[in-house]
Amino acid sequence: MDLELRGRHVLVTGGSKGIGLACAQAFGREGARLTLVARDAAAMDAAVRQLADAGVDAQGWCADLREAAAAEDVVARAWDERGPLDVLVNCAGAARRTPFAELSAQAWHDAMAAKFFAYVHVMGPVVQRMGAAGRGAIVNVVGAGGKVASPTHLPGGSANAALMLASAGMAAAYGPRGVRVNVVNPGLTRTERLQEGLAAEARLQQTSAEQVLAAHEQRLPLRRLAEAGEIADAVVFLASARASYISGAVVAMDGAVTPMVV
Repeated sequence: MDLELRGRHVLVTGGSKGIGLACAQAFGREGARLTLVARDAAAMDAAVRQLADAGVDAQGWCADLREAAAAEDVVARAWDERGPLDVLVNCAGAARRTPFAELSAQAWHDAMAAKFFAYVHVMGPVVQRMGAAGRGAIVNVVGAGGKVASPTHLPGGSANAALMLASAGMAAAYGPRGVRVNVVNPGLTRTERLQEGLAAEARLQQTSAEQVLAAHEQRLPLRRLAEAGEIADAVVFLASARASYISGAVVAMDGAVTPMVV
């Protein structure tokens, strides 16, 4: 199946590790040109080297996307130096998981800054430029916590829910201008961030992270966590020409652990 991504310019935020890096690798295998953005310079250098060793045309820049000006500068630089963007994948930022009894007002503000604004600060200028160009695809990797409330992920889940609404709204607003916007909601996925969430749940339940993980795996109908590459495969498809009539969709990737129809 030809996804028609060869030579396309793809911007991946949070592209230095985890699901973001898996997305970069998957787009690279399709022949796309990649611009990666993340905060950790060492992780970014390692990611770009890994992609270059695989023959992928990739550049990596460091920026704190919680700052609107920094995000706008990254978008402008990517567009001017690397060419118009065909695809944006937002995967940067993650809200810290905190048991509800430990929440403070600052925790709520931090969650919105880390997840909601880190995405919106990039999506805003990108969708405007794509709309002016008459084409483009945006895939926001959000999270299942935006649909099902968790006592250890209330601020982050709230940010995720807001992102889903913003994404659906952008899809409706910019569809007439040739831009598609979709959401992928991973459930538990084997990434570097997994351990933090397990530790928060362990504190709440007064047990060990290993026991929490075992309990999660037992509840999953597929009896295993997702791999980052599996999430990336869905992202790449949604960004491709083969998904040309899919827009405003929220795709659950939680292994059917939450059986729902909306």
